[in-house]
Amino acid sequence: MNHMETTIRTIRSLLAAAFLGGLAATAQAHGDVTPQAVDVSTLKPLGEQWLTENPYRGDKEAIRIGDSAFNQNCARCHGLGAVSGGIAPDLRYLPIDAETDEYFIGRVRHGVTRNGAVYMPPFEGTLSQEAMWAIRAWLDTVHEK
Repeated sequence: MNHMETTIRTIRSLLAAAFLGGLAATAQAHGDVTPQAVDVSTLKPLGEQWLTENPYRGDKEAIRIGDSAFNQNCARCHGLGAVSGGIAPDLRYLPIDAETDEYFIGRVRHGVTRNGAVYMPPFEGTLSQEAMWAIRAWLDTVHEK
């Protein structure tokens, strides 16, 4: 076998390994989709009434909690650091304003279903309002235009 054939075989092997590795990563991308509890005991309680604007915007403790909560509950679909791999929307591009806050909380609370297919599960009853707003506070810190 000459040098060119060896090089071509090596390239084919590397491409096959990369492809199969990508399939394995995609198959496991969602991992354990059971929502994980979020400890919000250090945050100001928000009460029973659902807010439409993020009360924790810029709050360092909420951002810390939101970072962890996002990684535990959202990153499996929306990507680590909110950098989507295409499975779900890239949340870094959500505008930082009251209108988008209302949109965000509605989607997280009620989920997204189209033609009977669940694109995002509802988190109301699983994550508290405080946890959802903490996630939004963290998303503000990774915002891109």
